Amino acid sequence: MHPALRWIVVLLVVIVAGGAFYYFWQNRQKPEPPPVPPAAEVTPPASSAPVVQHPIEEATGESKEAALPALNDSDGPLRDALGGVFSKSALEQYFITDGLARRVVATVDALPRKSVPQRVMPVKPVPGPFATAGQAEGLLISRDNAARYAPYLRLAEATDTRALVAVYVRFYPLLQQAYAELGYPNGYFNDRLIAAIDDMLAAPEAPDSVPLVQPKVLYAYADPELEALSAGQKIMVRMGKENEARAKAKLRDIRRALTAKSAQPSP
Repeated sequence: MHPALRWIVVLLVVIVAGGAFYYFWQNRQKPEPPPVPPAAEVTPPASSAPVVQHPIEEATGESKEAALPALNDSDGPLRDALGGVFSKSALEQYFITDGLARRVVATVDALPRKSVPQRVMPVKPVPGPFATAGQAEGLLISRDNAARYAPYLRLAEATDTRALVAVYVRFYPLLQQAYAELGYPNGYFNDRLIAAIDDMLAAPEAPDSVPLVQPKVLYAYADPELEALSAGQKIMVRMGKENEARAKAKLRDIRRALTAKSAQPSP
């Protein structure tokens, strides 16, 4: 693994492969969200000993103790670290890098829930209008819509998973700090990330035809079962069957890297 990179890009790939689509769906033609505040105004749960299911050290065999910037000063170092994984042009094209650590943590935490707050998204919206077909009761997601998401999926597929996990692990203490600030002082963020990935992997296969309704400005699924899915699962369905399969393949690869116990040296 890359010795200098470690933490945030795994989460970004999750968002790149999905979160941008949710942002566009919920926030069409709205201005750029403001920077995320230093901490969410959430009442912390009662103190209790955390039960860690997926210790990050087991995936790497390495200590996470290393010189890191303060969370409030982490945007520059994170951009530099991401520069070892993505090109500068890709960073500028796809990501919102102010308050990046907190954006990623808040978004991943929200993916298994019913909605993702628009102001915390770390990726820019998918360009172009959301494509629909038909009218009124015959309104559908257009088959042409999947093509708009292809650049995000190509970026995810072209990103080396080992480098992503290296970035994630290196900067994990800051991510854990941001998760505590969000209102989970006894939670373990890597477990939440795995839960978010598992939730997205459990999404049903996108049907060939996806009927929509438009009660007001925003679209919704006409099928109540689809509309009841989590935000992350709706993302998977919305991107189309082929894109969903590609995104799930990348997520499985990331999950394996994050949960596999490191090889132990021979006695």
